[in-house]
Amino acid sequence: MPSAGVPPVGARIRQARLERGMSLRGLAREIGVSASLVSQIETGKSQPSVSTLYAITTALAISVESLFDTPAEAVRESPLVAGATVMHALAAFAADPGRRIGPLVGAGGRETIELDSGVVWERLGHVPGTDVDFLLVTYRPGGSSSSSGGLMRHAGTEYGYLTSGELVLTLGFDDHTLRPGDAVCFESTTPHRYRNDSAEPAVGVWFVFSQSSS
Repeated sequence: MPSAGVPPVGARIRQARLERGMSLRGLAREIGVSASLVSQIETGKSQPSVSTLYAITTALAISVESLFDTPAEAVRESPLVAGATVMHALAAFAADPGRRIGPLVGAGGRETIELDSGVVWERLGHVPGTDVDFLLVTYRPGGSSSSSGGLMRHAGTEYGYLTSGELVLTLGFDDHTLRPGDAVCFESTTPHRYRNDSAEPAVGVWFVFSQSSS
């Protein structure tokens, strides 16, 4: 399925790190990974796992949602070529986080982030000024939110609804198997992990309400 383009996640992370005056090694120490891994993520040579991505955004006091946004400067500096369609124009304006052009995100216009260990996030929409991740999430067979197998925790609350496949949620000390039609909600500070042990992709819609720490 085509997307509106893969956001430069690594470049955004590097920019946020430099804006906060944090060294590459300092960020690596903060989240408990190697400096070489952070460097590979920032240069796009490696993709973070879900747990590593949340650890990075927490350490940098930014929202995951911000990694999808296209800066207004980039939109202004990329004028549309002659003959561009109205939809292309709307897509360009919608990429500006300071605007909101219409409530609809078409199936072919979703921005996508591919994460490590078989997880794909597709952005279903965003209202500027809010810290809400509205996502279509796919866990490929064998996919997990943590490549190391560890549990993650982050600020906020999350709500999920599984539409197809099967997903195992480890929440605290308990495992829960989600099947199509099942829904979950919990405080994201509770240690948790998602994994797909089946041979089919697990797909669902997730809302993650972040609590920015500035």
